[in-house]
Amino acid sequence: MPTLRYRLPSGLLALLFLTTLLSGCGINNIPRYDEQVKSAWSQVENQYQRRADLIPNLVETVQGFARQERETLREVTEARSRATSIQISAEDLDDPEKMRQFEQAQAQLTGALSRLMAVSERYPELRSNENFLALQSQLEGTENRIAVARRDYVQAVERYNTEIRTFPGRIWHGILYSDMPLRENFEATTANADQAPQVQFE
Repeated sequence: MPTLRYRLPSGLLALLFLTTLLSGCGINNIPRYDEQVKSAWSQVENQYQRRADLIPNLVETVQGFARQERETLREVTEARSRATSIQISAEDLDDPEKMRQFEQAQAQLTGALSRLMAVSERYPELRSNENFLALQSQLEGTENRIAVARRDYVQAVERYNTEIRTFPGRIWHGILYSDMPLRENFEATTANADQAPQVQFE
């Protein structure tokens, strides 16, 4: 019995070959890395929001023990308000001025929190309060999460920018993705920004 042979049309064969060739040459890397940048930024915002959510309870707890520290409590509350009022969407990631404003507001909040934590040194009864200790622990964990989220964002931006500036991504960027610019990255906006805020009370 003769064997039946099926032949694919030459156009379909060419399309399959072209699809295989293009899928292995990095044509999709730029949009994939762009999505990773946006996802990493969402994690940065998520951790900053977590910190902002902890602050009202922290302020209320400190206020219960140290009402005379009104100025410090007011600074923290105002810094939190400024920090949460600046929202950066995925479309804003390419705007250096908005990124700078966001970073400065977060840095001001970090500084205000550090001053608030220093206040506790003068109030032993506050330092031994269970609610305060739990909030302190959560804040420390959140600061660590912020650092990790920022690191992941920096790495995602580096990967994306490198893809756009090197072969073959540079070619695909010029042909297909020219509307996707290089991304801005975090920059230190305060003195000693390379040092983590001190939030432990030993």
